[in-house]
Amino acid sequence: MKVTNNISMEDARICFRNFSGAEGKFNPAGRRNFCVLFDPEMAQILERDGWNMKYLKPREEGDEAQAYLQVSVAYGNFDPKLVLITSHGKTILDEDSVSLLDWAEIKTIDLIIRPYNWDVNGKSGVKAYAKSMYITIKEDEFEQKYFDIPDTALMGIAAPKDYTDAEFEER
Repeated sequence: MKVTNNISMEDARICFRNFSGAEGKFNPAGRRNFCVLFDPEMAQILERDGWNMKYLKPREEGDEAQAYLQVSVAYGNFDPKLVLITSHGKTILDEDSVSLLDWAEIKTIDLIIRPYNWDVNGKSGVKAYAKSMYITIKEDEFEQKYFDIPDTALMGIAAPKDYTDAEFEER
């Protein structure tokens, strides 16, 4: 069965973020991805359609396993559109800046996942790729307070000179 429909989600819940593609126990270096959590009913529908659903073990006895789908963030053929949203506007993230999402405090995510149907050596499946994401960041009161102050690093202004201990003592 070939999957042709995208998955569109508002206020998605994600986990296991690795937008930087850092090497880890379960991830080869350079492979950018994250996982999206699904409720049992939606997971069952997606699994029936051919998506590669996985399940986290329940934390406590009697709990239901948590369904999730690993989503790749790949640049090259079909670059994803990843947009960072703040109270001051939006910023499109590219391959060099997407790693910011690994540690960002996220308020909401709206996303579209596109399928890639594969068939290799008699085995087949569906791989999930990020098509577009709109990521709204939680901002604190100081981000609001200091937003309008220019960033000297972006303006080409040199940082203050670092003094040696001897120079500092002379002053």
